[in-house]
Amino acid sequence: MLKIENLVATVGEGEDAKEIIKGLTLDVPAGEVHAIMGPNGAGKSTLSYVLTGRDGYEVTGGSAELNGADILDMEPEERAAKGLFLSFQYPVEIPGVPVMTFVRTALNAQRKLRGEEEVSAAEFLKKSRAVAAKLKLTPEMLKRPVNVGFSGGEKKRLEIFQMMMLEPKFLILDETDSGLDIDALKTVSDGVNELRDPERGMLVITHYQRLLDHIQPDKVHVLANGRIITSGGPELALRLEKEGYDGVLSEAV
Repeated sequence: MLKIENLVATVGEGEDAKEIIKGLTLDVPAGEVHAIMGPNGAGKSTLSYVLTGRDGYEVTGGSAELNGADILDMEPEERAAKGLFLSFQYPVEIPGVPVMTFVRTALNAQRKLRGEEEVSAAEFLKKSRAVAAKLKLTPEMLKRPVNVGFSGGEKKRLEIFQMMMLEPKFLILDETDSGLDIDALKTVSDGVNELRDPERGMLVITHYQRLLDHIQPDKVHVLANGRIITSGGPELALRLEKEGYDGVLSEAV
């Protein structure tokens, strides 16, 4: 599914470029959910941006493949068409573009790149209503401009709505629990769990165990100073919650 080998990446240009990812190796098989945890500045969000092709981040070494395809040479829209989806920590607002228009345009653009027929208006509407109901998104919310005037929890639910509509092959969730109250966290987690599938992989980036109480990972990785320093089962996240990172980091030295 997602295979990263000795990845090295910088942010910034010229003399201001700073190496953030420093030889990272990670393998997430299809059907599994892996969590990445680590202290601030470890490179967690940078990894998500590098994988999805955000401007300002340059890969200087290593490789990253999705189902055997080299994604690092692809444009961001090509990576999306291959099935890569990033849920942002801070979803952006898009004034003037209604949610339904945005999602249907994105869906059909991806289908076109894959050589598939566009989804019909009737089919899209039927599916969108069913998905929105599961996420407690009202029809009025779907008519509003993307994320404009939405609360933090509503923005996260809207991102899960996009995921469920687009049905990507691999999900990267960058601190999806940020700013969520308990009810919103459960709603978002339920949507993510519904997307668990033997043919789909997920990478969950988080600081806190509370998200992993709802989205049970198959494996937990600790990222520090641009590298995966240790990995384990769900019990590793419980240990980090109890002890903090100092103990794990000292063991890895």
